[in-house]
Amino acid sequence: MSTTRGISPSLFVFSIFYGGMVCIAGVLGNKQVAVGPLAVEAGIFAFLLLVVTSSAIAELHGAAIATRLVRIGFVPLIASLLLTLVVLAVPASPAMDPARLSAFELMMTGTPRIWAGGIVAYGTSQTLNVTIFAWLKGREGGSLLWLRAGIASVLSQIVDTLLFVTIAFWGVFPIRELLLGQMLTKVILSVILVPSLIYLFVALGRRLDRAT
Repeated sequence: MSTTRGISPSLFVFSIFYGGMVCIAGVLGNKQVAVGPLAVEAGIFAFLLLVVTSSAIAELHGAAIATRLVRIGFVPLIASLLLTLVVLAVPASPAMDPARLSAFELMMTGTPRIWAGGIVAYGTSQTLNVTIFAWLKGREGGSLLWLRAGIASVLSQIVDTLLFVTIAFWGVFPIRELLLGQMLTKVILSVILVPSLIYLFVALGRRLDRAT
């Protein structure tokens, strides 16, 4: 897409990718995966890609643009939740296998507290990620990209876990072990994955913009 239209190719591509990750994260979260001895909901991989994408946009286009993308991300997030409610309310075809229908409803049906926790945690943690990343860039300049992205991801994922688990499960069952396990796993994944992914995304963004 030409820059004369007011948006760079990298911002255009990353924005589409970001919207897709916002929607799929909740679906992937229905499965828990083993990371060594720890268990974590699989949506963390989509959320880490959200963190990397917003950080890459902040690096390439500034914190204001990245923050605006985070806010726009509420649109596909809420729209996907509303569409889920509509699909669940529409009667299933009699020809549909009952086992598949039951599995679908089990996977896609959430409680209002879980949905609310996801929305609050998304907006707060992603905004915090961009804010911390931009603040560190202001102090360190353009150097230490891997460290800035890693620190922002770790801190934002801790906040994400605190908000989501507390809103979704406080009073339902003891959440201390869940909080600690989720935080530890997300910190480990952030340290391992984010530093290398941020270089990949920034390099891809610069290549896309040079191609115009």
